[in-house]
Amino acid sequence: MRIRIPTITLNNKIDIPVIGLGTWKSKGNETYNIVKEALLMGFRHIDCAAFYQNEKEIGNAIRECINNEKSGIKREQLYITSKLWNTKHRPECVEAACKESLKDLSLDYLDLYLMHWPMAYKEGPALVPIDNRRKVLYSSVKYVDTWKAMEELVKNNLTKSIAVCNFNKRQIETLLKDATIKPVINQVECHPFLNQSNLKNFCNKNDIQITCFSPLGSRDRPWAKRGEAAVLDNEVILRLSKKYKKSQAQIVLRYQFQRGNISIPKTARKERLSENANIFDYTLKQEDMELIDSLNINYRYIADRDHPDYPFRDPF
Repeated sequence: MRIRIPTITLNNKIDIPVIGLGTWKSKGNETYNIVKEALLMGFRHIDCAAFYQNEKEIGNAIRECINNEKSGIKREQLYITSKLWNTKHRPECVEAACKESLKDLSLDYLDLYLMHWPMAYKEGPALVPIDNRRKVLYSSVKYVDTWKAMEELVKNNLTKSIAVCNFNKRQIETLLKDATIKPVINQVECHPFLNQSNLKNFCNKNDIQITCFSPLGSRDRPWAKRGEAAVLDNEVILRLSKKYKKSQAQIVLRYQFQRGNISIPKTARKERLSENANIFDYTLKQEDMELIDSLNINYRYIADRDHPDYPFRDPF
């Protein structure tokens, strides 16, 4: 029996599943296998990005599932996202970057295309261009100009929706002054140690949905610090796991669902796929939601601090 994941409706009246599969750090056959398994299991929301360098493998899995009549999977049932990388912010680069992702994903259109960061990097073949002192090289392109080029992608039917990642309140306000298409989503790092409550409240007031990346804390990231606190090992999460007879991951993902947030946890294991999606048969009590809220320490696992448009100097 396939998993059924609820959807919510975005500000452009398009529905999106509240749990998706994150694909950051997935490589090669691992990517192909887990995406195929997820689709066959009932996942319909796959979160991708050019920067992850695995869109061809994801595309192979999508194409195989759609072409297999026995799967019963149709393109219109899926919600596939990709992201514009920082070296492609120049307006004249945006459409080509989107089309490259479409080609790799074997798709005619995206359901959502996001600006990966508000920060533009120097244009060129290197994903992260650096100088001889290993400092990242930046571009002067303004994210508002990049956004205007992304709006054309919707008009040209290359994507149904557009959105942003890692934007703070001030950057969203700046964008909204000139935007003719409002972002449907702000995808940000969000977990119990960084609950983003102020940013979420601001986005809610502007009818912009929050999507949580690294909702489980991203402890497998390459630059993790030795001895760093882990969300899933926190004593409150462990205690609630025992109370509700659910895994720590299920507690954390249910917490985000009850807050009205979308989550895109990454996994390479089939059993974790099922676990991450099976959070809809119980409810956390209000006092337990507040207990998880109290864990917030505004701790970021993911950051890139030097750029003039670095978004996290502001409180939110």
